[in-house]
Amino acid sequence: MLAMNKADILDLKKILSNPKKVVIVPHKNPDGDAMGSTLGLCNYLKKLGHSAMVIAPNDYPEFLKWIPGTKDVLIHEENTSVAEAHISQADLIFTLDFNALHRCGTMEIPIENSAAIKVMIDHHQQPDDYATYVYSDVSICSTCEMVYHFIEMMDDLEHIDVAIGEALYTGIMTDTASFRFSLTTSTTHRVIAHLIDVGVEKTHIHNAVYDTNSFGRLQLMGCALNNLKFLEPFKTAYISLTNKELDSHDFQKGDTEGLVNYGLSLKGAKFAVIFIEHKQEGIIKISFRSKGDFDVNTFARTHFNGGGHKNASGGRSNLNLEDTIAKFISILSEYKSELNS
Repeated sequence: MLAMNKADILDLKKILSNPKKVVIVPHKNPDGDAMGSTLGLCNYLKKLGHSAMVIAPNDYPEFLKWIPGTKDVLIHEENTSVAEAHISQADLIFTLDFNALHRCGTMEIPIENSAAIKVMIDHHQQPDDYATYVYSDVSICSTCEMVYHFIEMMDDLEHIDVAIGEALYTGIMTDTASFRFSLTTSTTHRVIAHLIDVGVEKTHIHNAVYDTNSFGRLQLMGCALNNLKFLEPFKTAYISLTNKELDSHDFQKGDTEGLVNYGLSLKGAKFAVIFIEHKQEGIIKISFRSKGDFDVNTFARTHFNGGGHKNASGGRSNLNLEDTIAKFISILSEYKSELNS
């Protein structure tokens, strides 16, 4: 944990006491926590009089495009020269929901080369050393909750309004799977209570994120569940989706979000994985989930060029789908006793 000390907070208060040009960056393929935290922070900084903008490495799911401020998000992949001009002119760059610059894809070099003061706010393990000011805490359920605490440290909780609150609620809700995961604490619920008190309509957010499925996504979900396999000796469930299956169900960004959790919901499962073929990038994208003490962060880092949290991580493979699954199954024997403990 790298909590901001009083000196850091005083420094940032001084820096932010005058209008600044601020760029706020989520990771590539941003999810609810990434977009909720960046837009929540952006709305807060704009309220203080700063020229703040979110620049995302690439596009994000349609079910997040109602969050207040989303219409002003600049996509680096689509407007590279404009985005990089803003990065080079920024006074401050906040990087949210990631802690290694390669996680923001082609934005890595422009951010690295920028003379801007860099601030990291993130809850993933083993942060890289690139930011001047670091707020890193793996015990907090979401970066959105960390942004709330950052605003609290700045003595500005009274500035949280519905727009800021809706963004932060979204990320906390999605990163905890609707408050189910173990990192959801009493403090998390107190934060949520405050957001509801300022006027956030929780039912509206839940419906916007979870109850706007396209026909194609529901069909893809059925395909994924039909592909579900259970390796009972290892208490492991896995799902695979080929590029052809994605295309035949009119795949849109975000359509596979949360599918891995269905494997973990299987009775007797302690470890769940989804393998998704991405022919355009030439990789197999992998998501890992676990229950209890089985550490998927270590598993992903050791075997699949990934990482994240103890019970929720991601990875990738440069092998084809069939060989990736075969490699995964062959590795499981090393963890049999741990998975059955």
